[in-house]
Amino acid sequence: MTTSTPTNYAGRRASKQAANIDSVAADMGKIPPQALDLEEAVLGAAMVEKDLALDVMDILRPESFYKEAHQHIFAAIQALSDRSEPVDLLTVSEELKRTKHLKIVGGRPYLAKLTLRVGSGANMDFHAKIIAQKFLQRELIRISSGIQHECFDDASDVGDLLDRAQSDILQLSEGNIKRQALPVSEVVSAVEQEIENARTRKEDYSGIPSGFVELDRMTQGWQKSNLIIVAGRTSMGKTAFVLSMARNMIIDHACPVAFFSLEMSAEELAMRLIMMEARIEGEKLKSGRLTDSEMQQLQSGIQTIKDHSLLYIDDSPALSIAEFRAKVRRLYKQHDIRCVVVDYLQLMTGPSETKGFREQEIASISRSLKAVAKDLNLPVIALAQMNRQIEGRSDRNKRPQLSDLRESGAIEQDADVVLFVHRPEVYGMPLSDGGDSADKAEIIIAKQRNGRLGDLKLNFCKEYTKFESESDAQIAQAMGGIPPPDLAYIPSRMNNEGFVYGSEF
Repeated sequence: MTTSTPTNYAGRRASKQAANIDSVAADMGKIPPQALDLEEAVLGAAMVEKDLALDVMDILRPESFYKEAHQHIFAAIQALSDRSEPVDLLTVSEELKRTKHLKIVGGRPYLAKLTLRVGSGANMDFHAKIIAQKFLQRELIRISSGIQHECFDDASDVGDLLDRAQSDILQLSEGNIKRQALPVSEVVSAVEQEIENARTRKEDYSGIPSGFVELDRMTQGWQKSNLIIVAGRTSMGKTAFVLSMARNMIIDHACPVAFFSLEMSAEELAMRLIMMEARIEGEKLKSGRLTDSEMQQLQSGIQTIKDHSLLYIDDSPALSIAEFRAKVRRLYKQHDIRCVVVDYLQLMTGPSETKGFREQEIASISRSLKAVAKDLNLPVIALAQMNRQIEGRSDRNKRPQLSDLRESGAIEQDADVVLFVHRPEVYGMPLSDGGDSADKAEIIIAKQRNGRLGDLKLNFCKEYTKFESESDAQIAQAMGGIPPPDLAYIPSRMNNEGFVYGSEF
């Protein structure tokens, strides 16, 4: 019974989709994309030639076939293969009989007819790929016609329609990307080349430097395709920490960065950058009461910001995963961004089917962030909140742990690196080594797939909401402040009534 249920479901789903596509094609005076002769050849070959079914299993699914009978036949072949049972005319016939689909497909005479269509199984891979291409064409027709239909519904929200359209097309493309198994010799050769590149490179680190020397020594910089989680309790300085990193990346290392801020506006982030670079307190900047020397520092800091165009801020509220993917892809193509920052993960919105199930929604968001990192081969740094339970622990046990990550264990599972921003000063406690915690922060590397764990200490300048190493602080004070980059502000889609949503794509 475990096999028949999904088969029936897949058949009904595929049949309904085929009916919709047929209707659209009829309206256009065309027939849907299909290759019935190749479908017959592939099914016949799978029942005649031993193990041929395994060769096409990675390429095709039951719904890949246009004819409903062929969908049921391939589902039967797939079920037999999953159970490691032989696939031939008799076993397929019995499987269809068991699932009550034998009469629907035309009985044993039709199965026998399919086996007679086989000349040779030599080109079955090629034939299967053509069937898969026809399926993709039909799916694109189905998705686009569905979008077209919903666009005529005045009750439909345009933002939701765009999210669904992007999500459907992305799922279609991701679901049909097949990676082949590689012989270990090829993999070892690739790794050997990486080692050789590391040995001869002029840069200090293999990844993108954070600008904090001790952190970069422990991580070798932020690696491509990695998901880095920066977590901490409220008011620990998570945003200040990643903004300090972004500042170091764009100014010290000329690395383009995309910063998605779901909590703070672009103007607030720009103000913080100016405070960091000019080393002037926020209260003074807001009041405008500055001395002549402070005005010089301010102008120097602002000029440094304007002289760079490597930081791209998007402050869209309640950013959905589909919208995030589209924006990152566009920034990657247009500005060659090399790092993405999300502030913060729990404020993003997941797929509609996970609404009401917070843990599932967070898990979906976490997986999607990791998928974007792998797809574009760049590091994604995401901030995350922690549970309040840390506040209830004893004074000696306020250090954050992986189990404190809020709302989903999937965050810990998906992350390649997990950092905690911890300021013992907030709890009136000394540093872990017993030292004075005033204006100090501990960065705890709690997880790192390919590196060591440990702690490091940074200075935290409350006046400028800036993290820096002790040496950086001393140099900056000696020079009177070293002024970030030209801010390319991407407006929130709901900020202005005249904003055209389509211009975001």
